Amino acid sequence: MTSHNPPETSIIIRAFNEERWLPEVLAALDRQKYRDFEVLLVDSGSVDRTRDIAAAHGARIVRLRSEDFTFGHSLNVGIREARGQFMAIVSAHAIPADEHWLEKLVAPLRDANTAMVYGGQRGHEISKFAECRDFERMFPAVRHEVDPERPFANNANSAVTRSLWEQHQFDEGLPGLEDIEWAKYWMKAGRKVIYEPEACIIHVHNETWPQVRRRYHREGMAARWVGIRILRHIPGEVLRECLWCVHDFWLALRAGRVLALASQILRFRYEKLRGTVGGIVDSRGIANPARRAEMFFQTGFPAVVVHGPHRARLEERAVPSLKPGEVLVRVSHVGICGTDLEILEGTLGYYRSGMAKYPIVPGHESSGTIVAVGPRITDISEGDRVVVECIQGCGVCPACARDEAIRCSERREVGVIGQDGAYAAYLVARARHVHRVPPGVTLAQAALTEPLAVVLKGLRRLGATGPATTRRRCAVVGAGTIGQLTARVLSLWGHAVTVIDQERPRLALLDGVATTTTALDNIGEFEWIVEATGSQQVLKTLLEHSATGATLLLLGLPYSEQPFSFESVVSFDRAILGSVGSSGADFKQALATLPLIDTTAFLQSAFPLSQFEKAWDEFRRRSALKVMLQADEGAA
Repeated sequence: MTSHNPPETSIIIRAFNEERWLPEVLAALDRQKYRDFEVLLVDSGSVDRTRDIAAAHGARIVRLRSEDFTFGHSLNVGIREARGQFMAIVSAHAIPADEHWLEKLVAPLRDANTAMVYGGQRGHEISKFAECRDFERMFPAVRHEVDPERPFANNANSAVTRSLWEQHQFDEGLPGLEDIEWAKYWMKAGRKVIYEPEACIIHVHNETWPQVRRRYHREGMAARWVGIRILRHIPGEVLRECLWCVHDFWLALRAGRVLALASQILRFRYEKLRGTVGGIVDSRGIANPARRAEMFFQTGFPAVVVHGPHRARLEERAVPSLKPGEVLVRVSHVGICGTDLEILEGTLGYYRSGMAKYPIVPGHESSGTIVAVGPRITDISEGDRVVVECIQGCGVCPACARDEAIRCSERREVGVIGQDGAYAAYLVARARHVHRVPPGVTLAQAALTEPLAVVLKGLRRLGATGPATTRRRCAVVGAGTIGQLTARVLSLWGHAVTVIDQERPRLALLDGVATTTTALDNIGEFEWIVEATGSQQVLKTLLEHSATGATLLLLGLPYSEQPFSFESVVSFDRAILGSVGSSGADFKQALATLPLIDTTAFLQSAFPLSQFEKAWDEFRRRSALKVMLQADEGAA
């Protein structure tokens, strides 16, 4: 799309999180018969794959901080970087309808008296019925010159000359309609604005109702600012929308779809009118910086939010602004853990005691990719594949200095206590708690880092930190995720391992790794015993029948209260260790260990984020060793 010589035309695409439709837009540009053009993508802080997609198609990337965005500013920044004499402007979700789009759009600009051209627009099949009808009304089939008394243009699909832009740039203070302001300026100066219906695009809007209202509110504010809508025009706006609503119903009736579309038509007209009138009335708010993100950025991201016992739903969250020291992670995979279900059911002790509070986004076993970094971060970059520590301390107390965040009085636990977790498209994390995933480890495998780190911390307390100098006889009770990982690590380090569980299919996954059995009868044969079930009865048996001098490591949760005599511990020279969580050092060791163990059995069950309830049901059925949510379905 580019050459060493300046092209005649530069195509400017404004984008913010546009990975869904941008590939179709760029593919349509590749099919254009007219070839003397370059493509620039002005990206306003996207955290999805927008920039990667554009770069793969040969586009130049111009980056803009999201907090600096206005429609006019982004265009001005892009045009400054452009090399052409004509500037074709197209939305990142506006797909050229045919291979002649660009040729038809820029041709009128060869008349020196033409300042601007805007093209036709049609709705997409997923767009709302009433909005598609609006496109047909606003963008008719007949070419015409715009009447200066009724100025109109639309930068979702337009072209201007660079020479005139250099004399009058787009207004950077408007929250929209910068196109109409520019057209109005040049028509007053005697230049023409041409509407060319054959330069048509398919304009994709698939907004929620609040997004529809915000878009028209923003445009209502801008309309009053540029002087084309003022308070006395409100009755006319109401009348027009009522008439168009009646016409929509008539068209829906002719199509035999009136019953299916009635509520959608009414809701669209209501939200559009409410937004437009509200924007005209509230236009003084245009200068309030606190409202800019709400006005300009309408795209959010999905997250599973637990509001209380047995109350969870998928909601839309706003992409946050990052504080110094924070990063934004696009979540790839998140493992489902029993803790997540205890949060859902209200049985986790932290919530019963009041130490943790709802609402919370669960999920602490995650992996993903850095898509944005906050100020003052130099050791991690966008594009890095990472995992995030679950237990996070303040970073300054003596416990944190010893890498013992579990002892920090201000600790947070991702997805559990005080910090939203990874059942979401994006996760905010402190950079100091982020670890890069090594090459050769997939993001699906990397989601096992947290449970593996828990195992490694427990084994460190047991006295096992690496390849064995003394081979121990080890029993692992429980063949779930923690038990399986424990058995694999102990076997890797050269210990003799027996795994005990009632579920033979899970034991079968350990063929070639450990000896397996379904009975606790021979528990007295082992020096080290790792309890990974959390069962009260199993723990009672181990305390009563383990060997003299045995050491018990308790990794299962939760254990119920039970009467117990310490005489059986003291008299038989036993040791009991408890372990929970992990440290930064454990995460580093886990990432180094992952490539050395077979993780295939853990990666057989994954659900998209929207199917989180099905994933929870799968977890409860215990039909898979590990169940994961794949928030980013394009990740590997």
